[in-house]
Amino acid sequence: MSLLARVCLVSMLFVASCAQAPVQEMSDARQAIQAARGVANAPLDRQDLVAAEKLLREAEAALEAHRYDDARRLASGARDGATAVRERASR
Repeated sequence: MSLLARVCLVSMLFVASCAQAPVQEMSDARQAIQAARGVANAPLDRQDLVAAEKLLREAEAALEAHRYDDARRLASGARDGATAVRERASR
């Protein structure tokens, strides 16, 4: 295999392995937080909603810094926290 072919192959593998921005996870977290805002009445719900919003802000900072794995993890945590608030409030 020629040097040029090797360089091309390595370049293609590198591009293919790059993490992608967690666009869907960020959107899901924002939607879950928005839904939870409308139903968070109890003090615990409000505390949990504030925690979810903090995670989302951290996810946005990680996204800006191109730390996509961190952003994905933080956004998922924000979504899960907001979803728990919404589910608890609907009981």
